[in-house]
Amino acid sequence: MTSSRAFGDPVPRRSARWVRFFGAVMARHVRASFHALRIVRAGWPQLPPDTAVVAYCNHPSWWDAAVLPVLATRLFPGRCSFGPIDAQALRKYRFMERIGFFPVEQASWAGSARFLRTGQALLARPDTLLWITPEGSFTDPRRRPISLRPGLAALLARSPAVVALPVALEYPFWTERTPEALVRFGAPVLPAELADLRQPEIQAALERALGETMDALAIDAIARDETRFTTLLEGRAGIGGVYDGWRRLKAWSQGERFNPAHGTGPREKSR
Repeated sequence: MTSSRAFGDPVPRRSARWVRFFGAVMARHVRASFHALRIVRAGWPQLPPDTAVVAYCNHPSWWDAAVLPVLATRLFPGRCSFGPIDAQALRKYRFMERIGFFPVEQASWAGSARFLRTGQALLARPDTLLWITPEGSFTDPRRRPISLRPGLAALLARSPAVVALPVALEYPFWTERTPEALVRFGAPVLPAELADLRQPEIQAALERALGETMDALAIDAIARDETRFTTLLEGRAGIGGVYDGWRRLKAWSQGERFNPAHGTGPREKSR
C-alpha cells in the first residue's frame, strides 16, 4: 500500500486551473439537484486579507463535498483553499490533490501528527483558506450538543494567528420538489479570543460558535423567507410533466407569464 508520505507537500500539487474546473463541475451538480444555493445575508464574512482562515463546518450530508468547492471558488477566489481527506480515498482519486486535498490517516497517532504538521504549514501562508468538517461523520444538523473532534482545537492552539470561521449547512425542502442548500457564516473567531485559552477551552469555544451559527440557520430555514438570503446558484423549479403543463396553460389563458416556482417570494438572479 502506498504510504501517505508519497503525497508530499500539497501546495505545489494544487492547480488553480483544476480548482476552478472542479468548482464549475460542482456548481453544475448543485444546480441540477437543488432548487437554489442560498447564503444568509446576516453574518456575511468580512475576513482580514492578510490572515489565514480555517472555515469549519457541520457535516449533515454527502452534498457538503459539492457545496464547499462552490463556496470556495465563488466567494473566496483570491484565497488558496485546501482540505483534509481520508488517505484511502485520496489514493483512489489522486486527481483530488490537484484541487487542494491532502491525506489524513484516520484513527492513528501518525495520521494526527501529519494533519497537524500539514495544517500548520498551510496556515503559515496568509492566503490559505482551510476547509474542515470536524464532526468527523455525517451528523443531523439538529443534534445537540455539538461535538467536534479534537484535531481542529489542537491545530489552532499551534497556529495562534489564524481566524476560525464557523459555517452552518442545511438542506431542507421548502415548496419545490428539490431541496434548498442553505449556508450561514457565523462571526469569525479571532486570534485574540483564543490567545489565553488552553486546548479544551478552545474546543469549547469552537463548538459554541458553530452551535450558535447552526441554531441561527435553523431559524432562517424554518422561516422559508427568501429575502433573508442571497441566492448564489439557482436550479430548476416546478414539478414538470402534466401538472406543470396544466399550470402553464392556465397562465397563458389569463395572459400571465408562467413561473414554475411554487413559492410566492421573489426569486433573485444568481451570481
